[in-house]
Amino acid sequence: MRSRQLATLLLALLLAATPLTGLAQQVRQPLDRIVAVVNEGAIMASQLEDRFIQTKRQLSARGVELPPDDVLRQQVLDRLVVEEIQLQMAREANLSVDDTELNRQVRAIAQGNNMTLDQFADALEADGLSLGVVRDQVRRELLMREIQQRRVGSRVSLSEREVDRFIEQQGGNMSRDQARQALFQRKANDEMEDWIQEIRSEAFVDERLEPGA
Repeated sequence: MRSRQLATLLLALLLAATPLTGLAQQVRQPLDRIVAVVNEGAIMASQLEDRFIQTKRQLSARGVELPPDDVLRQQVLDRLVVEEIQLQMAREANLSVDDTELNRQVRAIAQGNNMTLDQFADALEADGLSLGVVRDQVRRELLMREIQQRRVGSRVSLSEREVDRFIEQQGGNMSRDQARQALFQRKANDEMEDWIQEIRSEAFVDERLEPGA
């Protein structure tokens, strides 16, 4: 039960709702540079620029007021650093993604774009991408979800007394299952924030983002 609840909370797999344009990446240039060293890994300038463009597009589509580019780019880099730490943890734990689950999630993305899988692949090709690129992105998200479930899920515990108190606070207008899930998600959010801060502080991170880049 906890695993299913935490999966819904932590990722909600927004991938299925991600617009096709949000998956597009720029064509890689022959020359690249490192913008951050994360333990034994690295984040490249091309990765940062891809995510920066994607984030701007998504926020603009939602009507969110954008911060200055240098501020947003730094925020995006910080997010990539945390993702890289989690992926390294997943590799150290020998986690892998089952092809059946991966295929299911890729089909969900296609459906979220109102396309069949073949239509989705054709659209990606027209945008200069391949289905393999998207599969790699989805695989990364699934690996992070799994390590989050393992490391954060074990921190969350609920007592029946807490559930009773929560139902009273809500005026008794929910079932025990609803109350348990809502309370679990609230506590998991707090634990997730603490865990992210912990793994970020324990990792070796050398950011090399040039001022004004």
